[in-house]
Amino acid sequence: MTKGEDTKLGILEAGLDMASQLGLESVTIGNLAKATHMSKSGLFAHFQSKEKLQIEILNYAAQLFAEGVVNPALRTEAGIPRIRALVDNWVSWTSNLKGGCIFVSASTEFSDRPGKVRERLLHQQEEWINTLNRIARSAIKTGDFREDIDCEQFAFDLFSLLLGFHLYQKLLQDSETKKHQRNALDRLLDSFK
Repeated sequence: MTKGEDTKLGILEAGLDMASQLGLESVTIGNLAKATHMSKSGLFAHFQSKEKLQIEILNYAAQLFAEGVVNPALRTEAGIPRIRALVDNWVSWTSNLKGGCIFVSASTEFSDRPGKVRERLLHQQEEWINTLNRIARSAIKTGDFREDIDCEQFAFDLFSLLLGFHLYQKLLQDSETKKHQRNALDRLLDSFK
C-alpha cells in the first residue's frame, strides 16, 4: 500500500468512527481534517467534496460490513445456521462501532434528502435486503423453512428485529437486549419452519 493509500485509509477509519458517533452529515472535510490532524487542503485532495467523502465512508463501511458480517456467514452451513451466523455477525458489527451501525443512522439522516449520498445508501440497503431474501431461499432449499414462505416477509421481519436490537442496545442500553434478541430470533425462525 502506498503512503497516499495508507493516509486515505486512516481518513476513512476516522470518518467511519465520526459518522457512527455523530452521524454521517456531521462528517465534513473541516471536521475530519481536525480529527485526523490534517490540513483541509490535504484532506480535500483525497475526496474533492463533502459528498464524495460521505460516499467513500459508506463504501468503506460496506466493505467492512461484507468482510465482517456477510462473507463469514456465507461460509456457514446454509439454512438456519447461516441465518444465525449472519445475525450474530451483525450484532457484533453494531456493538463494535462506538455509536452503532452507520447504515441505521444514515438511513434516518438521508431518508428524505435527494442526492448521491442517499442513492448510494439506498443501493446498499437494497443489497442488504436482497441478501436477507437469499438466505431465506437457501433455508427453503435446505428444508429448514417451509416451501410456501414469503422470503420478502422474512427479510422484513429479520431486518426489523435487527433494527430493534440496535435501538435497545444503543439508545435504551437495556441490559437484557441480547437475551431478548435471541428469543425474538428463535420465535421468528420457528414461524418460518
